[in-house]
Amino acid sequence: MRGCLKMNIIKRFFEPRYMVKENLICGELPTACEAYGTALQLAWPSALESVLIALIASIDTMMVGGLGSAAISAVGITTQPKFILLALVITLNIGVTAIVARRRGEGDIEGANRCLKQALLISAGLGVIMTVISQLFARDLVLFAGAKPDYVDDATAYFKIMMSTTAFNTCAMTMNAAQRGYGNTRISMVTNVTANLANVLFNWLLINGMWIFPRMEVRGAALATAISSVVAFCIALSSVIKPAQNKLSLTAQRTWSFDKRTVSGMVKVASSALVEQVFLRVGFFIYSRLAANLGTVEFATHQVCMSLIHISFAFGDGFGVASTSLVGRGLGEGRPDKSMIYGRVGQRLALIMGILLAAVFVAFRYQLIELYSNEAPVIEMGGQIVYIIALTCLVQTSQVVISGCLRGAGDSKFVAVSSFISVGIVRTVVSWFLCYPCGLGLIGMWLGLFLDQFMRLVLNFIRFRGAKWTLVKL
Repeated sequence: MRGCLKMNIIKRFFEPRYMVKENLICGELPTACEAYGTALQLAWPSALESVLIALIASIDTMMVGGLGSAAISAVGITTQPKFILLALVITLNIGVTAIVARRRGEGDIEGANRCLKQALLISAGLGVIMTVISQLFARDLVLFAGAKPDYVDDATAYFKIMMSTTAFNTCAMTMNAAQRGYGNTRISMVTNVTANLANVLFNWLLINGMWIFPRMEVRGAALATAISSVVAFCIALSSVIKPAQNKLSLTAQRTWSFDKRTVSGMVKVASSALVEQVFLRVGFFIYSRLAANLGTVEFATHQVCMSLIHISFAFGDGFGVASTSLVGRGLGEGRPDKSMIYGRVGQRLALIMGILLAAVFVAFRYQLIELYSNEAPVIEMGGQIVYIIALTCLVQTSQVVISGCLRGAGDSKFVAVSSFISVGIVRTVVSWFLCYPCGLGLIGMWLGLFLDQFMRLVLNFIRFRGAKWTLVKL
C-alpha cells in the first residue's frame, strides 16, 4: 500500500498533466515523453555549454593557482568590477532572449532578426565605452573592490588586458542571447566552449612560458581571456552572417533602423532586469569585498569555493536557458499552460541534478579543493565550506530555473524585487553579521550565501505558482 502511494506521489510530481491547474488548460498537453524530451533537447547543449565553461574557468583558476594564493586573489578580485561594467549588456541580453523567443512563438522571424540587429548595435557601443572606462580606471576599480597591496599591481594589469577586447565580448554575448531565445542552443554551446578551450590553451602557453611563448604569469592569463573573447565573437558572427530562411540572420533584411515595437519590448524587460542587476552587482560586490577584507589566504579559499559552486549554477543555468526559451515560445503561441509545464519540467530536472552534485561535492570535497591549491590552510578551510556548497546545490539549481522562467515571460520586475531582498539585504547583512560580530569568518559568509539562494527560491517559486507572469505582454 505504501509502495503504491509513493509511486503515485512520484508520478504526480513528474507527470505534465498535474503541473497545471485544469482551469488554465488551453488545449492538448504534451505527454511526459514529449515534455521532458523537448526540454532536454534544448537543455543539454546549454547545460553542457555552461558546465564546460564552468569547468574550463575552474581549470583557469587551477592554472593560476600554481602561482600561489596572491595570484588567485589577483584574478578573483577583478570579477565583480568586470560584471559591474557588463551589467548593462547583461540586462540588454535578457530582453533580447525574451523578445526573440516571443517573436518565434508568434511566427515573426523578421521581428526576431530586427531584435538581433538593434541589440547588436547597442551592445557594440556599450562595449567600446566599457573598454575606455576599464583602461582609464583599472587600478581604482580593483582597489575599490578590496585588492590588497601584495597583489594590487597584478590585479590592475590583469583587469586592463582582460577588458581590452570587451567590445568583442559584448557582441558575442548578444548574438548568443538571441540564438538561445530562438532555440539554437547548440550554436551558443559551440561558440563558448571553443572560446574557453582557446583560453585554456593560451593559459598553458602564456602563464608559465611554454614553447616559444614568454612567461607572463597573471598577465598571461589575462591575455588568454582577451584572445578567447575574439574567438567567441568570430564564431558567433559566423552563425548569423549568412541569409537563411527561418533562422536568425544579420543579412536577412537590409534595414538596421530602430523600430518602436522592438525597442519598447527590449526596454520593458531590460529596464526591470537592470534594476535586478544593480541589486545583484551591489550585493555581490559588497559580499566579495567582505571576503577580501579577511585576508589573502581567506580570499583565495573563497575564490576556489566560488569556482566550485559555479558548476552547480552552470547546470541550473543550462536548464534555465531551455525553460526561458520554451516559456517565451509558449506565451507567444498563446499557450500559457504549456509555458507553465515546461517551466516545471525544467525545475524537476534541475532538482535531480542538484541532488547528484551535492553528493559528489561531499564525497570528494578535499580532493576537489586540492585541484586548485596545495596550501594546507586553503584545503582545510575549503573542505569545510564544501558542505555548505552541497546544501546550496539543492536549492540553487531550481532557483536559477524559476528565475529564468519569469524572465522569459517578461516578469523581470518581480525577479528584480526578489533579488533586492535576497542579495541586497539577506546575503550582505547576514554574511556580515555571521562573519564579523559572530566571529564565524568565511564560514559565516557562506551561510549567508545559502540563505540568499533559499530566499530567492521561495519568493520566485511563489510568484511562478501564482501564474500572474503569464499575463505579461511584450
